[in-house]
Amino acid sequence: MVRRGGGSVRAQGSAPDAGAEQDTGQRVLTAGAPAPGARSPLDVRTLTRVLFERLAELEPGTPEHERVRAALIEVNVPLVRYAAARFRGRSEPMEDVVQVGTIGLINAIDRFDPGRGVQFPTYALPTILGEIKRYFRDNVRTMHVPRRLQELWVQVSGAMEELTVAHGRTPRIPEIAARLRIPEEDVRDCLDAGRAYNAASLEAAQESEGGLALLDRLGYEDAALTDVEHRDMVRHLLVQLPERERRIIMLRFFGNLTQSQISSELGMSQMHVSRLLARIFARLRSSNAWDS
Repeated sequence: MVRRGGGSVRAQGSAPDAGAEQDTGQRVLTAGAPAPGARSPLDVRTLTRVLFERLAELEPGTPEHERVRAALIEVNVPLVRYAAARFRGRSEPMEDVVQVGTIGLINAIDRFDPGRGVQFPTYALPTILGEIKRYFRDNVRTMHVPRRLQELWVQVSGAMEELTVAHGRTPRIPEIAARLRIPEEDVRDCLDAGRAYNAASLEAAQESEGGLALLDRLGYEDAALTDVEHRDMVRHLLVQLPERERRIIMLRFFGNLTQSQISSELGMSQMHVSRLLARIFARLRSSNAWDS
């Protein structure tokens, strides 16, 4: 027995008769919907049926109509949570997903016709799922994905679930393409688009990498790389110089010797060293095709 605000609902082992349903509906209308954790599936079916019958008798927009409609929403919130659980692996908070699903539940309540003989959960679940999928499709993605791939992703994900159950393993791309009768390239593009919900922050720490941020694991531009071609060019030009001139260049720019020190090393005047350096520079510049 479930109690709330002085009212009670008793779940029987067999289907309730009309008198029991009427009594249940009366208790709900006077005491409100029972606590969500205390309802059985039979309670939910019974309450939903009675509340829809009562709702059909009331004038839309009246306080009584709104009260019965609110009770229907509260009674069927577990159906929304059941649908939202399918999206638990996404980055969105579960409560936000439940709120979106509740919008689908309200739409299903407003459109449901008990006279068609369809159980309300059977009718409402696709509407709830559709609202949640639309939310992820239109509002959650931080990366732009073409609408065609967004819509195709719904078909591909459904085919993947069916093939996984049938084969007992993750389906291959050719199997998905054959199931949907679409090109394999479309399946690949769709799988990439289906995962494109959020852009990862370069500064966010990665637990699997010992707390290092993605930025710490990315390569960087080595400033010395810009000099590689220059060094190769200089090496090519130096080997073309006579031995004495090449030695002067090596002593001046690689040995960091002054012109006076070079003159002492080679046994010539500093003025001669200066003239040789000027002549070497002119020859190197004329041989350098980059400056032409």
